[in-house]
Amino acid sequence: MDVKRLDLLRELSERGSVTAVADAVGRSPSAVSQQLKVLEREAGVPLTERSGRGLALTSAGFALARAATDVAVALERASAVWDEFRNHPSGEVTVLTFPTAGATLLPGVITELSEVTGLVVRCTDLDPELAEFPALTADYDIVLAHQMPGELPWGGRGLKAVPLMVEPLDIGVPAGHPLAAKAALTPEDVVDETWIAVPSGFPFERILHSIEQAAGRRIRVGQRLSDMRMIEAFVEAGHGIAFIPRYTTGSASPGVVLRPLRGVTSARQVVALMRPDAAERLAVRTVLDVIVARAERIAAAHADG
Repeated sequence: MDVKRLDLLRELSERGSVTAVADAVGRSPSAVSQQLKVLEREAGVPLTERSGRGLALTSAGFALARAATDVAVALERASAVWDEFRNHPSGEVTVLTFPTAGATLLPGVITELSEVTGLVVRCTDLDPELAEFPALTADYDIVLAHQMPGELPWGGRGLKAVPLMVEPLDIGVPAGHPLAAKAALTPEDVVDETWIAVPSGFPFERILHSIEQAAGRRIRVGQRLSDMRMIEAFVEAGHGIAFIPRYTTGSASPGVVLRPLRGVTSARQVVALMRPDAAERLAVRTVLDVIVARAERIAAAHADG
């Protein structure tokens, strides 16, 4: 079977439509469909079936798509062996990050890797909801994502997930607020405050529910915002309190004081997600190693502080 046709089947299994595959590989939908038909003839069994106006994989199609992933991993592993022999992690590596992690990690990563000849790192920032992180690995070599500890929202997708740090989510309060005088806060301390919360369905909202359960009262939400700079600005102006990540934000605003929350789990895990074949590339592994090391240094610096 042709490796490129196998890869098209794999893309269909992950992207869900011929049109999406065509956009990703720079070919027309009809050309992609034709190549999938050729692969089906080579396989001797139906690999796709009509589903509404599109195509869906049959059980045989899913099995062959998984095998296509194994082929892609083997090819990248072979290429990586040659790159290691030459000690040459060259090529372009694309990194997608959510803004707070990107601002904290990536400038230093780019500086450190600038001396590696032939290695180019392209960074893009986006703040998708958790459900979108796995799909983005189809278009980026490394996706920096976050999740609540103990949860695996992208489990079962066949992705490689490398933990970077567990980051506490502190409570940001206006300087001069009575809560700023306390060394740590409890659910009882914060449940009656006005909150600058995240949009409904975002991960941090689950911690608010835990506070409500622990204190036995409902929280009052004044505003719902997703941009951390806006959240800090609203807190600094006295419009409420909010969760603020300790390492990747750290409250650059002098009018915001951070205090740890005790009594409920208030943290997020930052991870790097990759397709298994991308994770084999020496260039990707080189970039990832620097990201991991920098994340470890940032977490250690806060622990020492």
